[in-house]
Amino acid sequence: MYGWNNAIAMVCGNAMIWKGAPSTPLVSIATSKIVASVLEKNGLPGAICSLCQGGTEIGQALAADKRVKLVSFTGSTPVGKKVALTVTERFGKHLLELGGNNALIVDEDADLEMVVRSATFACVGTAGQRCTTLRRLILHEKVYDQVLERLKKAYASIFSRIGDPLEEGTLYGPMHSQVGIEGYKKTIAEAVSLGGKIEFGGKVVEREGNFVEPTIISGLAHDSPVVLRETFAPVVYVLKTSSLDEAIGWNNEVEQGLSSSLFTQKLGNVFKWIGPMGSDCGIVNVNIPTSGAEIGGAFGGEKATGGGRESGSDAWKQYMRRSTCTINYSKELPLAQGIKFE
Repeated sequence: MYGWNNAIAMVCGNAMIWKGAPSTPLVSIATSKIVASVLEKNGLPGAICSLCQGGTEIGQALAADKRVKLVSFTGSTPVGKKVALTVTERFGKHLLELGGNNALIVDEDADLEMVVRSATFACVGTAGQRCTTLRRLILHEKVYDQVLERLKKAYASIFSRIGDPLEEGTLYGPMHSQVGIEGYKKTIAEAVSLGGKIEFGGKVVEREGNFVEPTIISGLAHDSPVVLRETFAPVVYVLKTSSLDEAIGWNNEVEQGLSSSLFTQKLGNVFKWIGPMGSDCGIVNVNIPTSGAEIGGAFGGEKATGGGRESGSDAWKQYMRRSTCTINYSKELPLAQGIKFE
């Protein structure tokens, strides 16, 4: 679960059992120690937030255990579906924040300087390993060539500063694991086999660590299987559209509905985008990238993203039990329909 899930759960008075990714056990231990130290300094037992380290078997046990009243899961759509089914089967509550095949639409009147900066950040940031990473860049045909060329130049400048994220000056770091690299390679091969053209990147970097080249692919249809499927890696598909309505349809055709963005200077386009005929995502941005999530707003998505929401003014309600309480302070009991007991 995300850090803010932990915080909201405890603010609402809950004790927690949590697990991190099995591939980062030391990070989970360090986080648990920090939380415990804060609790203990405030006179509360550190065990309020307890770490349960392990792999899939731990997640399965938490989802199936009736004593766990709410299961908050952040991860992939396939795993989230299994969690939801397990928790629902025992009539428990679940909160899901799953994948995102996020799109950024660029209309013909957009500020292209903002577009290139935003798209580069959203595609390359954290090496594409973010639920709100930009996966599909939908460009109006009138600005397609210009944006693509400028984006390639921006990628080159970013990639020249690859390295250890802990070192000052590094702008682009590694993949999480070898598993991520294999997914990247498989996706690149599939995209090329379907007729995609690699405009930038496309290779594993031959150096110590799990590094890959940030990749731009053009020439694929908007509904190609590889385009419709989220790959958790720095791969973006550049698509050419002839109209905003067509672009909105492409934005909405994927199974996930997390984050989306439109770059335009026309007020009418903005209202269409944020209205019922616009984006079907939980996060609907205008002139900011898909990875720009307002912390004061509800974070989460629709469809296969799971429908869960974190942060924002309503987030705390997920972590509390709702009861309707009616108290009669009188000595009388008025009954409906005028019924009287003689």
